Amino acid sequence: MKVLVIGGGAREHALCRSLSLDPDVTALHCAPGNAGIAEVAELHPVDALDGTAVAALARDLGAELVVVGPEAPLVAGVADVVREAGIPCFGPSGQAAQLEGSKAFAKDVMASSGVPTARSYACTTPEEVDRALDAFGPPYVVKDDGLAAGKGVVVTADLEAARQHGYACDRVVIEEFLDGPEVSLFAITDGTTVLPLTPAQDFKRALDGDEGPNTGGMGAYSPLPWADPKLVDEVLETVLQPTVDELRRRGTPFSGLLYAGLAITGRGVRVIEFNARFGDPETQVVLARLRTPLAGVLLHAANGTLDAQPALSWRDEAAVTVVVASHNYPGTPRTGDPIEGLDEIAAEDAPHAYVLHAGTKHSGDAVVSAGGRVLSVTATGADLTEARERAYAAVGRIRLDGAQHRTDIAAQAAAAN
Repeated sequence: MKVLVIGGGAREHALCRSLSLDPDVTALHCAPGNAGIAEVAELHPVDALDGTAVAALARDLGAELVVVGPEAPLVAGVADVVREAGIPCFGPSGQAAQLEGSKAFAKDVMASSGVPTARSYACTTPEEVDRALDAFGPPYVVKDDGLAAGKGVVVTADLEAARQHGYACDRVVIEEFLDGPEVSLFAITDGTTVLPLTPAQDFKRALDGDEGPNTGGMGAYSPLPWADPKLVDEVLETVLQPTVDELRRRGTPFSGLLYAGLAITGRGVRVIEFNARFGDPETQVVLARLRTPLAGVLLHAANGTLDAQPALSWRDEAAVTVVVASHNYPGTPRTGDPIEGLDEIAAEDAPHAYVLHAGTKHSGDAVVSAGGRVLSVTATGADLTEARERAYAAVGRIRLDGAQHRTDIAAQAAAAN
């Protein structure tokens, strides 16, 4: 099978790494890719938001499956154009991707399907923002209605900070704060059948102890030893399947990866948000544990035949990912700094630990930083303690001026296990 992956972040590197290990994949391409993806796939320049260009590239390559990774191309309808060209595509339509593209749309779908979530108000004026903030009180949860690369959410006890974020958005969703631990659960679906993956937990705040500003994610781990063994079945029954059924009922079936961000509250499971694609950094740990070859699962979803997919097989190992970010992230990051130590990780830590590139590029013979989240170091082990040790040992080999990372990824879960 010839596969083309669209995107160039750590999520796409994780996808490409898994696909490169699949014996059914005979040729692997990625556009535009990054410095790390170039080691496992042939790279091609493309405007990922241009569906016509993506479809033309897929046709020229003879791709038998296109996987659209990032949210912006999905919301822009790139998957629609690829499918219209007669090429199987893993990724929802532009309309269905509004589940991530618009928080208000997602809330409406959840209300219609009875999916449990936080009470909320959609606001478009400063007066509406003030009324909503007053209704809920602190801590305030203020979400930009549109795409914001994982950084459009402010959770704060500071009324003025909440107000200013709300005022700055054309349309904003303000909702009640949900207490309890958070869980990320992915599901692959063809619009009818829903196949949940294994849960993971990510760390959104920039600093140890969940301090600092929200980010796109600073690390993740799987499995969750503290989670109820029935959690996946419960979420499938109360969240995932009802959402997929409602979108199909509306005439906008969702085919691709449905990501549910969940809070395990004292009142039960509540949905924090939906995403329409694999999440970063959770993808890194989920795919590290997946034993079933990936390409066939994605193709079944693209072709509407997911009911023919055998049950997924998972490794018993635990997986931990630690994100290495650039100076000043999540503010305006400094880029162009050389990255050293990658060869040492490949020589000393593989196969139990490896690097997935996010914001990198080649500059001559060197690999340099090219974004906020630069690298993800993923490691596996017999348990979370061993996986953490291996991940942080590998992180310690990376030399990047001004780099930052959290030191407490999975620490609490490992200590309690």
